[in-house]
Amino acid sequence: KHKSWSRSQSLVSANMEEVGLPGEPKFDVKVSKIMGRYMVSTKEIAPGEKILSEEPIVVGPCTGCKVQCLGCYKPLETETYIAQCVRCGWPLCSQTCPGLGKSHGHTIEECMLLQKCKSSSLLDYNNLESVRLHLQTIVPLRCLILKRTDPSTFNIIWDMESHNDIRRNIPDVWNGNQVNVVNRITKDWGLTEFSEHEIHTICGILEVNCFEIGQGINIRGLYPTAFLMSHDCVPNTNHTDEEDNYKLTVRASLKIPEGHPITLSYAYTLQFYLLPNWFIPQNKLKRREHLENKFFECRCRRCSDPTELGTYAGALICPKCHTGLVLYNNPLDADSSWSCNNNQAGCPGYTIPARSMKLLLQRISQEVEQIDLNDVKGMEAFLNKYRNVLHPTHYLCLGVKVSFSQVYSKISWYLIYELSNKLLERKQDLCMEILKVLNVIEPGYTRIRGVTLYEIHAPLMILLTRDMEDQPPAKSELKTRLKEVLQYLTEASVILSYEPETATDTPFQYKPNGFSFRIFVNFAFQVWYLPIKCTC
Repeated sequence: KHKSWSRSQSLVSANMEEVGLPGEPKFDVKVSKIMGRYMVSTKEIAPGEKILSEEPIVVGPCTGCKVQCLGCYKPLETETYIAQCVRCGWPLCSQTCPGLGKSHGHTIEECMLLQKCKSSSLLDYNNLESVRLHLQTIVPLRCLILKRTDPSTFNIIWDMESHNDIRRNIPDVWNGNQVNVVNRITKDWGLTEFSEHEIHTICGILEVNCFEIGQGINIRGLYPTAFLMSHDCVPNTNHTDEEDNYKLTVRASLKIPEGHPITLSYAYTLQFYLLPNWFIPQNKLKRREHLENKFFECRCRRCSDPTELGTYAGALICPKCHTGLVLYNNPLDADSSWSCNNNQAGCPGYTIPARSMKLLLQRISQEVEQIDLNDVKGMEAFLNKYRNVLHPTHYLCLGVKVSFSQVYSKISWYLIYELSNKLLERKQDLCMEILKVLNVIEPGYTRIRGVTLYEIHAPLMILLTRDMEDQPPAKSELKTRLKEVLQYLTEASVILSYEPETATDTPFQYKPNGFSFRIFVNFAFQVWYLPIKCTC
C-alpha cells in the first residue's frame, strides 16, 4: 500500500525551508501503483544544479557494521582499548568524543534510556561479534525515541514505506530483526512501551529508505525528503554528504526536463572508492543482490538489456568460439542461464547456468580482493590472466583498471613525471576506456567521471611536453592537443567543485583549488611561444 499524495505534498511543503530551496520547489511528488511516491521536476534542472540539501533525521551504525563509537562513529576494533560511556556503558572513542550530547551522535536521551534498562550488562567486550549484533538496535532505537521527544518528526518517519508485507515473507530478514532488534528492545531491555509492530515497521523503513553515508566510517542516515527519489540504474542525480553534520546535498548530474522523474541509484551504478580502497563496479547480478535489500526488482533500460547499454559490464568471452560474448538470456530473471551470442558465426554453442556464473564471479572477486593496491605488476597480471575470460569492460576488470589508472603517478617507481612514454600511454588508454563506460552508466556531473577526467589530463600534458622537446608538432596539432587537455581539466574542475569542503576521502590532488590550472596555463604559455618547428 502506498502513502497518500496529500501527505507527501505537505511533507515537501513543510521541508522547503529545511532543504534549502528558495522560492518555488524544484520538485513535486506524484504517486503511481508501480513506483509508489516519486519525485518529479517542476522546472528544467541544469547539470550541477542543487535539488535539495538537508540534514538527516537520524544517523547511526549500519546493519552488520564493526564496533564503532556511538558519538562520532570512529571504528574501534583495531584500538588497543575500547572506551565505554561512563553512564550507559556503550562504546565510545573517548570520554571527550565530539559526538557526545549531539543530535546526530550519542544523545543524552539515548544515554539515559540505555542506562535505565541496563543494556550494557549484555555487552561482552571480549566478544566483539556480540557487540556488533547489539549495534543493530541503535538506529531503530533512535527513531523510536523520537516518538516521545519529537512526535512531529517521528510522524515523518512513520509515513515512509516499510514493505512489511514483503519483508514478513522473507524469513532471514524478518526473523533476523525479530531476534536482533525486536527481542533485544522488548525482552532483553524490557522497553515494553514500543510494540513489536512498531519496531518491525521502523526496521523496514530504515532498510528501504536509508542512505549509506560517512567518509571513512560505516553509517547510515535517514533523510526527511531525499527518500522520495525513485531508483534508476542510470540516475540523473548524484549526492554528497558533509563530514560534520551529515547534510546530504543532491545535485543534477544531467539536464532534467520539466516533469521528468528525479532519480538516484539505490544500488551502486559503479561503487567506487579512491585509493587506498578498491573501486568495485557492479553488474546486473551485484545490483540485483543490493536491490533485493530494498525489496523490489528493477526493470530499467539498463537492467533489461543483456549488454547493459553496450557497456558489457557483465559479459564473459565465450570459451568455445573465443569471439562471441556470454550474456544473460533473460536479464530480468535472476535464475536465467547465460549463453554465447555468436550463433550466426559458427559457435558450437555455450551456456552456463546462473548458479555456476555466480560461483565463478565470486571466485574471481576473491582474487581481486587479494591484490595489493600498490602492486602494479599484480594488477597487470590479473588483467592478463583473465583477458580471454572476462570482457575488457567487465565490472571486475574495470574495477582493477580504475585503481590501476590511479596508481600510475602516485607510488614510488611510478610517479607521473618518471613514467616512460609507454606507461603514460597505458594510463591514458585506461582512462579513455573507463571514461567510455562512465559516459553511459555514470554520465554527466558525477564524481568518478570528475576524477577520471582529472587523471587523464596529466599523461596528455606530459606526452605533449616531451614531444615539444623531441620533435615539436605543427601549430594546428599543438592547438588541438592543448584544447583537449584544457577540456578535460575544465570539466573535472567543475564536477569536483561540488565536493564538500570537509570531504576527507577526496585526495588533495583532485580538489579544484586552481593549482592544476596554474600549471596548465604556465605550460601552455611556454609551449605556445617556444619556437615551433614547421611540419607542414
